[in-house]
Amino acid sequence: MTHELKKIFYEYKVLQSKGLKTVLASVVHLDGSSYRRPGVRMLICEDGTMVGAVSGGCVEKEVLFQAASVFKTNVPKMMTYDGRFRLGCEGILYILIEPFQPDNALLEGFDQSIKARTSFKIASHYVKEYGEHPNIGSLFIFNGKSMGLNTKLNANQNLIYEQTLKPCYKLAIVGGEHDAVKLSRIALEMGWEVSVSVVPAEGKTIADFPGIDELWSVEPQDLPVDKIDDQTALVLMTHSYVKDLKYLQAVKDCNPMYFGLLGPSKRREKLFNEYIELFPDEDYDFFDKIHGPAGINIGAEAPEEIAIAILSEIRR
Repeated sequence: MTHELKKIFYEYKVLQSKGLKTVLASVVHLDGSSYRRPGVRMLICEDGTMVGAVSGGCVEKEVLFQAASVFKTNVPKMMTYDGRFRLGCEGILYILIEPFQPDNALLEGFDQSIKARTSFKIASHYVKEYGEHPNIGSLFIFNGKSMGLNTKLNANQNLIYEQTLKPCYKLAIVGGEHDAVKLSRIALEMGWEVSVSVVPAEGKTIADFPGIDELWSVEPQDLPVDKIDDQTALVLMTHSYVKDLKYLQAVKDCNPMYFGLLGPSKRREKLFNEYIELFPDEDYDFFDKIHGPAGINIGAEAPEEIAIAILSEIRR
């Protein structure tokens, strides 16, 4: 959900620059079942623009209607949406709608948390009673420091939905062929941060991978391994046996949440055996972390299918 909130903050800045007011709608409680769970949010602009979603598309029009009074009064509001009678979803959504006018400290705290890839919390104070409630609202908590959207918030009188948001998933792709482009594109659609590593001799630029966050045009030994953390999936797909050996040496001490190696099992075993011959004194425990062939076996052949198989294995 962090990637959805990133988009909300980004769009807020765009709308603010145009002098437009916005409100934030957050699902804070659910009785029964629904398409999406508490913690999902959407930004609503006074011109009717909506960013994000709190359902599969059926609730948003009602949220837009209910938000009209918040734009007029600047007072937070609770709304409910009973899907049992409208949709057959067997659930009642409780949605907090509040003015979204974060100050500079909150905006800076959010940006710093995203850049540093640190977790943060949101504590939404609410009541389960429809209507306007001046003392409800959301607190953003960065490194233990709380920053609220509502200065009149009374934290002692409300229910609280607290959510910890972890850093966005990150995908580090080592390789620059057309299948790497397909993989990066689908990962970006999922809201992931994507970095691609190629060697300078390939002559690739960031324009060859539309939308990615970073292009690392470096030799294998200079790969910025410090940027591959435990929220990063690493996929080695250079299509070069020699390059793969060098990259294995470069990333052996990394601890990614997923490490995938493109290619059939025979190639993987040959690669491992040659690595052992080249570096006989090293620890090879990191071999056990490598998924090879990368991806769930769904009979994938086309680059798009292979990308889906790999991303599905990462999320599994």
